[in-house]
Amino acid sequence: MALNTYLNFNGNCAEAFAQYKEIFGGEYTTFMTFGDVPGDQPVSDADKGKIMHVSLPIGTGHLMGSDMPGYLPKATIGDNFSLSYEAPSQAEADRIFAALSAGGKVTMPMQKTFWSPWFGMLTDRYGIQWMIAAEGPAE
Repeated sequence: MALNTYLNFNGNCAEAFAQYKEIFGGEYTTFMTFGDVPGDQPVSDADKGKIMHVSLPIGTGHLMGSDMPGYLPKATIGDNFSLSYEAPSQAEADRIFAALSAGGKVTMPMQKTFWSPWFGMLTDRYGIQWMIAAEGPAE
């Protein structure tokens, strides 16, 4: 189980993470552009060089981030972050997702994705954005 911070950028994610890497040290555990997305996923030419997902270990957690693709609204500085929770199982991810989404808004239901066996996004009733994932293979 891990709770990490996920940052959204408007095209300068790679620049920001290069600085964070210089400051904190370490190596990226993931560095993926939208151009790296599997072929069955539509990606505009303008988005191909943008960061889809980057993860930098810092201490016992990870600082993660991405650029906002052109089909989504721009990130608003000040609320351009989510808390990312990785549960030990799909059942636990579902439990956490259901509890956090009660009274809030589901932005992406829990589902299998090409980057995670089980993943969903929501904004809780307090306005906090969450990304919930399950470790390991889908159940």
